[in-house]
Amino acid sequence: MTSTDADERADLLAELAQARHWLVFPTRDLTDEQAASRPTQSQLTLGGLIKHVAKVEEGWMRFAVEGASAEEGFELPEGMTIDDFEGWIASLDEKPAWLVERENEFKLLPDETLAGVVAHYHEVAARTEETLASLPDLNARHELPKAPWHEPGTSWSVRRVMIHIIAETTQHAGHADMLREHIDGATSM
Repeated sequence: MTSTDADERADLLAELAQARHWLVFPTRDLTDEQAASRPTQSQLTLGGLIKHVAKVEEGWMRFAVEGASAEEGFELPEGMTIDDFEGWIASLDEKPAWLVERENEFKLLPDETLAGVVAHYHEVAARTEETLASLPDLNARHELPKAPWHEPGTSWSVRRVMIHIIAETTQHAGHADMLREHIDGATSM
């Protein structure tokens, strides 16, 4: 690994560490009940956001190593587009297990604690750092799995995967800050 490559990996991990901090920070001093609450019209909860981001990070890092075969399959009708997706979900009499699991990502379930979810997130972070250090080339590419939200034939490099994880984490850190302010007025400022 060249020093430039090592520097780039360090920069990516530093940016991700900062985004992770701002995702978890809004949960400071909350009870499990508060972390499980839905203080807005959204389905989002603070504990659920951390669960979701951990799962997303785990999935994308598996993809970075193994490619599309690492992605969990979605049972979607042939030819489904992103524009069709929401209507299709609304038309279902019974949701498929993968969809129920995805919806539960955004909730702190009764058998879960905020401390447990945060600890798992830290474990995921450590594995991401180990994985990134072990990958020989940030330019290694894999074709994205078939899904209505992926353009067919598109491939992503390990670098692009890391940028996506940073963006996802940062986006949800903003959501977390807003949820916390709705819970008790506390902000990250």
